[in-house]
Amino acid sequence: MPTTWLILPTYNEAGTVEALVHAALPRLAAATGPDGHRILIVDDSSPDGTGAIAERLATELEAVEVLHRSAKEGLGRAYLAGFRRALDAGAELVLEMDSDFSHDPVDLPRLLEASCNADLVLGSRYVDGGGIVNWGLGRRLLSRGGSWYARTVLGVAVRDLTGGFKCFRREVLEALDLATVHAGGYGFQVELTYRALRAGFRVREIPIVFHERRAGASKMTGRIALEAVWKVPALRLRSEPKSRRNRSG
Repeated sequence: MPTTWLILPTYNEAGTVEALVHAALPRLAAATGPDGHRILIVDDSSPDGTGAIAERLATELEAVEVLHRSAKEGLGRAYLAGFRRALDAGAELVLEMDSDFSHDPVDLPRLLEASCNADLVLGSRYVDGGGIVNWGLGRRLLSRGGSWYARTVLGVAVRDLTGGFKCFRREVLEALDLATVHAGGYGFQVELTYRALRAGFRVREIPIVFHERRAGASKMTGRIALEAVWKVPALRLRSEPKSRRNRSG
């Protein structure tokens, strides 16, 4: 039974999803063995044919599965659906990453290795050794500013709260009560990391280099950015139960 699952949310990623799957599979196999991993593509009814490509990949490749959703409901909802499917199937480690090569599949084994002594591993752009390639000054400032804002408001030491390249241990996702996760856009990444910290889980950042997407259009919109801004202080104000594990990271 595969115990490591990689969740790939897709919406109009026909130009990248096949290449990404083929790049990720050997990296996962190297880290988990030939039968220890599975890739779950969660497609939100992409009008560009991404779903059909994903279905073909699932037919051709035993380690690939597709979850078709009836409508576009946001990044967070897609991930939550993927997490539930992975947990129901017995996943012990659950990875998430972008489907456009912004995150390099080469880094997958490093996240898995780091999970040996952490409950949640973050691929971080903003720790020593991390970085961003092919972004203009405006986007760099917006991204760094967003992470600084979230870190300051929430009072945590994590450098890259908005990143989406992560590895969760099963226990983390089970403890977070996914049905109560509020954020649907990129604030989702902040919320899950913050709730994991509040629950006492060990959170570790490892450096990654983030690349501009290879094809397609960015999903970031003004509405998504605004959601992240107002939901960050709401997270701080909302009462969260603390874990009796009393872990520190």
